[in-house]
Amino acid sequence: YSNRSQELRKKPRRMASTMGIEAAAQKLLNPNGDEFDVSLLDDVVNAAYSPTDPNRAMANKALMALQETPDVWTKADAILERAQNPQSRFFGLQVLDDAIRTRWRVLPAEQRNGIKNYVVGKVIQVSSDEALASNEKVFLSKLNLTLVQILKQEWPHNWPTFIPDLVGSSKTSEVLCENNMQILKLLSEEIFDFSRDQMVTQKVKKMKESLNSEFAAIYHLCEFILDHSQRPSLLKVTLQTLQRFLTWIPLGFIFQTNLVDTLLNKFFPEPLFRNDTLDCLTEIGSLADLEPEYDPIFRKLFGGFLARLGNIFSPETDLAQPFENGSEDDCVFIQRLALFLTGFLKAHLKALETPDTQQSLIAGLFYLVRVSEVDEVEIFRICLEAWHMLAHDLYQTENEFKRPGSMTPVLNLGNNGRSNSAASRKYMYGPVLTGVRQVMIAKMAKPEEVLIVEDENGDIVRETTKDTDVIAQYKTMRETLVYLTHLNCDDTESIMLSKLTAQVNGTEWSWNNLNTLCWAIGSISGAMTEDEEKRFLVTVIKDLLGLCEQKRGKDNKAVIASNIMYVVGQYPRFLKAHWKFLKTVVNKLFEFMHEVHPGVQDMACDTFLKIATKCRRKFVTLQTDERVPFISELVETMPSIISDLEPHQVQAFYEAVGCMLSDKGPAVTVDRADLLEKLMEMPNFRWKMIMEQANGNVESLVEPNTIKEIIKILKTNNKTCGSIGSIYANQLQTFFMDVLNVYKVYSERISATIAQQGPSATQLSLVRTMRSAKKEVLRLLIVFIEKSGPPEADPQAVAQGFIPPVLDPILGDYQRNIPNSRDPEVLSLFTTVVEKLKGHILSDVPRIMDAVFECTLQMITVNFEDYPEHRIRFFEFIRAVNSHCFQALFNIHPEHQKLVVDSVVWAMKHTERNISDTGLNILNELLQNVGKTPNIAQGFYQQYLLALIQDVFAVMTDRLHKSGFKMHATLLRYMFHLVQMNQVTVPLYDPPNTTPGKANPAFLRDHISNLLIQSFPNLTRTQVSKFVDGMFDLKMDLPTFKTHLRDFLIQLKEFSVEDNSSLYGEEQEAQKRQQLEAQEAHRSAVPGLLKPSEIIDEDL
Repeated sequence: YSNRSQELRKKPRRMASTMGIEAAAQKLLNPNGDEFDVSLLDDVVNAAYSPTDPNRAMANKALMALQETPDVWTKADAILERAQNPQSRFFGLQVLDDAIRTRWRVLPAEQRNGIKNYVVGKVIQVSSDEALASNEKVFLSKLNLTLVQILKQEWPHNWPTFIPDLVGSSKTSEVLCENNMQILKLLSEEIFDFSRDQMVTQKVKKMKESLNSEFAAIYHLCEFILDHSQRPSLLKVTLQTLQRFLTWIPLGFIFQTNLVDTLLNKFFPEPLFRNDTLDCLTEIGSLADLEPEYDPIFRKLFGGFLARLGNIFSPETDLAQPFENGSEDDCVFIQRLALFLTGFLKAHLKALETPDTQQSLIAGLFYLVRVSEVDEVEIFRICLEAWHMLAHDLYQTENEFKRPGSMTPVLNLGNNGRSNSAASRKYMYGPVLTGVRQVMIAKMAKPEEVLIVEDENGDIVRETTKDTDVIAQYKTMRETLVYLTHLNCDDTESIMLSKLTAQVNGTEWSWNNLNTLCWAIGSISGAMTEDEEKRFLVTVIKDLLGLCEQKRGKDNKAVIASNIMYVVGQYPRFLKAHWKFLKTVVNKLFEFMHEVHPGVQDMACDTFLKIATKCRRKFVTLQTDERVPFISELVETMPSIISDLEPHQVQAFYEAVGCMLSDKGPAVTVDRADLLEKLMEMPNFRWKMIMEQANGNVESLVEPNTIKEIIKILKTNNKTCGSIGSIYANQLQTFFMDVLNVYKVYSERISATIAQQGPSATQLSLVRTMRSAKKEVLRLLIVFIEKSGPPEADPQAVAQGFIPPVLDPILGDYQRNIPNSRDPEVLSLFTTVVEKLKGHILSDVPRIMDAVFECTLQMITVNFEDYPEHRIRFFEFIRAVNSHCFQALFNIHPEHQKLVVDSVVWAMKHTERNISDTGLNILNELLQNVGKTPNIAQGFYQQYLLALIQDVFAVMTDRLHKSGFKMHATLLRYMFHLVQMNQVTVPLYDPPNTTPGKANPAFLRDHISNLLIQSFPNLTRTQVSKFVDGMFDLKMDLPTFKTHLRDFLIQLKEFSVEDNSSLYGEEQEAQKRQQLEAQEAHRSAVPGLLKPSEIIDEDL
């Protein structure tokens, strides 16, 4: 009999196999009245899920096509009953799920009931049989999800008896009850956790109310199981289900029943149930913002929990080893313990600060210190939040009583004074905070500035990518440690120095220990007073320098060097006050610049730049016991210092020295111009050699190595110019004409190559290198113009001496070139020229616009995507001309004037937000400037105003530009009020086609009303009339006008079904800005929270 049945089962498979996958798929898709052949489906599914089957792709395609067939869900019962392959049954459930989610509402009631009854029956059939439920575990969990999908459609309105039915059936069988608990757990998750994007708010609200009203039955079932069941798997799932409910159930079920007692005393001591119980207790302990009458209950819960926890391990137990070697359950327990303790302390810290519970609170915090020591990043981050909260809270309390306005009486009889309570509070937490400081220092995250790291193979390498999680963790740890230092500076210092001693004497020497210690030392810069900082840092820097001499091996030296550089870079206040230390540190950095270990030279140059920025005056003024200012020696010895550096490091070095020379304070007596000349001797010598060679043979300029050398020299000049400021004019004069000639040679060579080989020549290696050199020339000129200023580079002198020679080589080349070889930096250069030199170049603006305007416009108006850099730079240029050389816009050809207005409108309609915002701002500034220029205004209004009003309306109502709403409102209000106040004296209408004597306000009112009625047929004439009347109301200020516009937009059917939050973007941005300002104000008020690099030095 068994052989015969096996043959029968095999027979259809052979037929299906011989039929071929393609034919089988075809038959499944078009059964032609035959019964749906489940065995064929099995074959197709087998092929789809077999990695080696040659028909796999075809089978997957067939399954996707079958899934999209409208009535395939009607075969789901046959598939679930007869399929031999588990994946086929999952396919059957998937099509049923899809039908429930997307077609449920359109199915006849009979079919809906049929599906519902079938799924319920199947769930009961599988879950009632223990052996079957165990074998079909995955299938049953998918079936439960399908049932929950039906519940989301039917319950409570069409299936009000569901909860009573479920509770009733649960009492008939423990196996069935276990699955029912899973269904309740899924239902709670669906309604309270995942419902936001899948169900409308009203439906979710209704389901929540139903679950709330029927929760008594569910709770009594859970209580009954927890009290009476002996089945471990049922008890576990009941605890898990209860945990999902605890976030939202009425508080009476938690605090007016035996639930907490049962969890704490019956289930928490049992290892099998401990983790699930702890989850439940975490939900209860994290309930916040409750009435004060609940505080005693939470105190009792915390005390009871610690008593039970004490039976497992004490607050002194080192958890690092048990976590490392423990089971998965042990690791989960420690993570959940972290969640319980942090959640409880964040919600109820103040409630636990009573004489009766103080001991429990401190014990709980010591447990949290032990958990924080565990070597697991996620667990530590959970604990870190709580430590940050506690340290910040204690600092705030401490600080309140140190402020001048919060004086307390001299006599504090009875110890009731507030300052006493602040001191006693800090004292109470003292021993715990010492433990927290130890953990923070031992686990300090890597700061962004540190470039040298240990890789997974244990090698010391240069960091290649930034880990944003680690940077965020460092920021929180740094703030926590700053607060902890303020609370007890001596303790922080003592821990750090004892750890440093252990590094120096070798007892705790390791790369990681030294790194975390030095990162922690660097992170508390500013948190000590100057005297404390001096005492502390003298020891730290001496010990670190000694350690560097003492240790052997490239990797050891690289790690120590990295830490020295990080620490000294964080303490500019100390270095400024102690010249000998500063000089020693800088000379040490020069040593590190010869160290070829990856990352060391980069960090040395970065740290040198950081110190040069913060301590620049020390280097350019004569210091005690010195013969000359340090910078004089530096420029003499520079060639040997930078001899081993890469080009980008050399550029950073020049930037640092330029930064020193930028200081022109009264105490600075060095000849800055002379030092600049000496500083630039090396690049100038190389430039001179290249130019002499080019004078003999211009072809030498287009050799790849020469071009690369020119790029390096230009970059060095760029960095120097950016940091040294306007005195750079002295250096630029020495090779300015050479630079323009080089630009011209490369431009001509690129144009000739393109003429010979076509537009594709722009991709040739040599052409790209020459374009890079041209871009560097442009960048140098941009930086020079930005930094120009009296006395060395007066705007008028720059406009007369700099602009004329630049115009032809750069502007002429831009205009003549093909679009793909035009550099957007040209537009940036002339934007900077206009912004910086303003009226001094008024006469040159028409020529500049002739060269760049039309040819750029042709590039960017073909579509909204091509040439994105040119696009934004072009509109920035127009905005600069409009703001600073407005008169010049009306000195250009009239056709170009129209093009300017058209281009602004085109920018306004752009889908890129930054371009559309720029367009709106230009239009606003243009209208303001026109209004101040009577000889231009009326002609401008007659030609453009009506079209501009229509264009702003079009952009505002197209639903793609909601973010520009504030500026739309500003522009419309300005233009409508302009007309209403009769400031437009020329007719806006075409006189022959309009009633004689009709005033502009009346014409505009009719024109806009007709325009809106034609564009939005759903609006009534009354609505439009009311809206247009408001537009002309001169009493409306901008906020009222915006509300008027907003209300109108939301009436439009195009907006009514959309997310209109962008219309309130300005208010949201203002709120965010206020929050950021409050955060910044707080950070500025706490010494040490701002990094030294974020502090503006008033004396520089």
